[in-house]
Amino acid sequence: MIVQGAVNPDEFYVFKPTFRKGYRAIVRKNLGEKRVKLIYGQGGAKEVTRRVDVPDADQRRFCIADDDILTLAGYALTIEDHYSAKAGKPVPMDIEWAKDGETGELFIVQARPETVQSQKTGDVLETYHIDERGEVLAVGKSIGDKIATGKARVITDVGHLPEFKPGEVLVSDTTTPDWEPVMRVAAAIVTNRGGRTSHAAIVSREHGIPAVVGTGDATEKVPTGREVTVSCAEGEEGFVYDRVLPFHVEKTRLSDLRRPKTEVMMNLGNPDAAFGLAMVPNDGIGLARMEFIISSYIKVHPMALVHPERVTDESVRQSIADLTYGYSNGEEYFVERLAEGAGTIAAAFYPNPVVVRTSDFKTNEYASLLGGTYFEPAEANPMLGFRGASRYYDDRYREGFALECRALKRVREEMGLANLIIMIPFCRRVEEAKQVIEELAKNGLSRGENGLQVYQMCEIPNNVVQIDAFSDYFDGFSIGSNDLTQLTLGIDRDSAVIGGAFDERDPGVKKMVAMAVEGCRRNKRHSGLCGEAPSTYPEFADFLVEQGIDSISVEPDAILKITLRVADVEKRLAKKEMAPLPR
Repeated sequence: MIVQGAVNPDEFYVFKPTFRKGYRAIVRKNLGEKRVKLIYGQGGAKEVTRRVDVPDADQRRFCIADDDILTLAGYALTIEDHYSAKAGKPVPMDIEWAKDGETGELFIVQARPETVQSQKTGDVLETYHIDERGEVLAVGKSIGDKIATGKARVITDVGHLPEFKPGEVLVSDTTTPDWEPVMRVAAAIVTNRGGRTSHAAIVSREHGIPAVVGTGDATEKVPTGREVTVSCAEGEEGFVYDRVLPFHVEKTRLSDLRRPKTEVMMNLGNPDAAFGLAMVPNDGIGLARMEFIISSYIKVHPMALVHPERVTDESVRQSIADLTYGYSNGEEYFVERLAEGAGTIAAAFYPNPVVVRTSDFKTNEYASLLGGTYFEPAEANPMLGFRGASRYYDDRYREGFALECRALKRVREEMGLANLIIMIPFCRRVEEAKQVIEELAKNGLSRGENGLQVYQMCEIPNNVVQIDAFSDYFDGFSIGSNDLTQLTLGIDRDSAVIGGAFDERDPGVKKMVAMAVEGCRRNKRHSGLCGEAPSTYPEFADFLVEQGIDSISVEPDAILKITLRVADVEKRLAKKEMAPLPR
């Protein structure tokens, strides 16, 4: 029934490298839709089996216990080792199993070498070129560098999302996390509002979908049903053209791609994309956004799970009950789901470093989570309010941060994924850094123990000015160019009035970045950058390499392009006998 597609089965992920080291843990599990099942018939030879509906209670629980999964994982590794030894090379296996419904015994019923996924390579760089231009319906900021065609579907209300068909071009005013299931199957995304750091831009990058954001009037100019071409292959501006236009894709083999000395890493939030993106040459994850996991996989405010008695709206309480069904309590639901998300990313890129940023929602974003309105203050300017490090030791969120810590501790110590590095966002003062490090230690995450490294987002001018003092508490710094630019220039990057003046290339911003990199070098701390600037402005990547930065982390769609660019810059600097500053 699974092969036929009659059921969407439960899924379990066990990570082989750490399992072999003795970490018997399930990295991730997904509950499927088991609406029907086969049972033995009662009609003799005429009815060997028959299909029956699965009771709702059975649909909502996993089909097999965790201990059985780990036993099967051990069997699978033994079988794989046997075939690999005989072949003299690694041989991934496709294995089928069964469990006796009466005795509980597990049986391996078939094993054969896997011949699909193991043959794939991520060895090709695709470059898109438009061959003909037509009537322009809308213009905005290009996200990614691909071209796509399809019928436009204008969605102005979340209630109309079910009308969207896979392969269509999504046209909307803006997008929010609850739109993501539709966004993932869109040929392209076009929005009236939003910039390169908007939700639509981030999601499109993660899924390799071309997007044109901030058009201003796409919902008026691009009618539903119109065949269009969305081009993000023409520089910083993206275009929505009338009708399907010809284009071609140039493919470049990366077998001989020279890895630069500067690490080129990825920004990522969606665990579902992790294993696919890990096939692209990379040096790890420079920014794994915890808030993406919380909004997409947990959906509930952590304090509403710690203190459910404070949530009085019955419909919200029921929604939380539905999500947490099958878990011992709400806290365990949060910890397990977050650990699965972060663990999936850490496993996909193992043993390369994976830097997971603790939650950095603003209060209005926290409030949008289920139960969030009961725990968040109303702020006039959430961007500069109760966010980041200031929450972690505050009684209004301390218990929520403890859940985050439990999840990260589970990933490192139970799953064995010690390549996970913790990063603290928006830490305003040195005293605040001290308090957060103490809070981590209280929750079993002591810096230096079991190789634990703790980084800080360097995104506030005070982080740069006092980097020597902050270095007493952190092992590395990742420059957040979005917030650092905003706070250096005094510009609200989302403002429709002055947002156009937001530019990371401003001399003042570049001076702050240079000071941060030099401060890291002076204190023997890792220096990195995880903003949008290198993707948007390739010359900014040149500047970072010239400063001697240790790592550059970009969105997945830009990593190959930036890798080639960084390698070329390093080669040019070497030719001039002006190598990057010593690290």
